[in-house]
Amino acid sequence: MICLDTNYLIRALIPGTRDAAHVEAWIGAGENIILPTVAWYEFLCGCTKEEEHLALALLTGGLQPFGDAEARVSAHSFRSIRTPRHLRVDAMIAGTAIAADALLATNNRADFRPFVAHGLRLA
Repeated sequence: MICLDTNYLIRALIPGTRDAAHVEAWIGAGENIILPTVAWYEFLCGCTKEEEHLALALLTGGLQPFGDAEARVSAHSFRSIRTPRHLRVDAMIAGTAIAADALLATNNRADFRPFVAHGLRLA
């Protein structure tokens, strides 16, 4: 299972990008592609209706809810690594990937590296 970060989803919608090629290859290999609902919120803040429909078509595993398990993993990681406040949403995305036992595909690896010690696996 592959969990996309917001920035990865945005670039995956651009034909010919490395991210688009990766997502296409993962889908071809039968991987489920998921997106945390927190990342979906970020995406919806700046997308068109057409981009929304294209994005949903890529998400073979659908939207991954942010529930109690995800909140607990995210909060524990956030507290443990004393993440700067501006990375709260990243902590939520990382927690969702960890709870789903999914690899996280992101173009912002530096912000997510601290979460690797808490079980995050980067694609």
